[in-house]
Amino acid sequence: MSKFKKKKGGGLPAINTASLPDIVFMLLFFFMVATVMRENTLMIENKLPSASEVEKLEKKNLVMYIYIGKPSRNYKKKYGTEARIQLNDNLREVSDIRAFIEAERADKREEEIPYLITSLKVDKDANMGIVGDVKQELRKVNALKINYAAIKGDVSRN
Repeated sequence: MSKFKKKKGGGLPAINTASLPDIVFMLLFFFMVATVMRENTLMIENKLPSASEVEKLEKKNLVMYIYIGKPSRNYKKKYGTEARIQLNDNLREVSDIRAFIEAERADKREEEIPYLITSLKVDKDANMGIVGDVKQELRKVNALKINYAAIKGDVSRN
């Protein structure tokens, strides 16, 4: 006679799910904090040209973006097919660049203003006349640090 009896058909014990809501909320909180929301909704076509020598900008918070290109499919009826300028989330004219630059400078600390860079994200099929007009307007407001956005690739394919 034995004192210990074997259990027959015991199976696996149930999994404790008491801490599952804590884990789900912790993951949710992490992704809410770590996710960067897109700042601007593109209203224009923006296929960037290729360049052989590309450098990444270090401080993206000191960059002001000006998008130039033809309106995308959703906006062609309203704005036509000519190349347009997008400042933040609005299609604007060249004359609006001064107010845009001044507003961006007002949002920055005084010691950061000399380091502000204007990045032109120009569609590779855009007319260069509008780019020249934008550059003239930037000269008038003394925004002389200009960056041209491009993708790294073979230049001979353009």
